[in-house]
Amino acid sequence: MQRSTILVILTFMLASGCSNIAADRTLVVGTGPDELLKLRAGPGLGFSVILGLPDGTALNRRDCVTEIGQLWCRVSLTAAPQITGYVSADYLSSR
Repeated sequence: MQRSTILVILTFMLASGCSNIAADRTLVVGTGPDELLKLRAGPGLGFSVILGLPDGTALNRRDCVTEIGQLWCRVSLTAAPQITGYVSADYLSSR
């Protein structure tokens, strides 16, 4: 296979894997009655907390990344899409 063909195929594969533009609807689950899921400015515990989200909060999930063995998802609030941040994927559930 020619080198240019291989580059085109690899570029297509990379673009198709990263093009999750549509948001998936999800809910915050498993935080407990007196706990809040922390919406953070970036994917990891070292980022500042934007706000706390109780169980049942509706979110739009964008893309997810793994940082130090933990899956973090970029989300926005369904009721206020301008509020965005990252949460641990362990506390998200599909509707």
